Amino acid sequence: MRQISFALTTAQVRDRSKTVTRRIGWASLQPDTLLQPVVQGQGLKKGAHVETIGGPIRVVSVRRELLGAMPADDCAREGFPELTREEFIALFARTHRCTGDDVVTRIEFAYLEEPT
Repeated sequence: MRQISFALTTAQVRDRSKTVTRRIGWASLQPDTLLQPVVQGQGLKKGAHVETIGGPIRVVSVRRELLGAMPADDCAREGFPELTREEFIALFARTHRCTGDDVVTRIEFAYLEEPT
């Protein structure tokens, strides 16, 4: 099963407030794909292990869109209800080295198991 990293939003995945994520790439991802959330999947130090976050998630929908075209209600779905649309776009652009004019992949997902 393919892993998907949530290094910047680990808490939001753990508390299940995040149901949408935006990515650079991931354009070939298909709905119904199962993914395993992890804290960090790349750049681990020698001897470090991948830390999973709960069980698998199922991709509900995938679409490509301009980052700057993000709807305001997606801030809460991204796990940042306290941010405005503009603040989220600026945060994403800064952490992913892109701009609002870049096309990103919007991935909506659902949690499969009940939290423990």
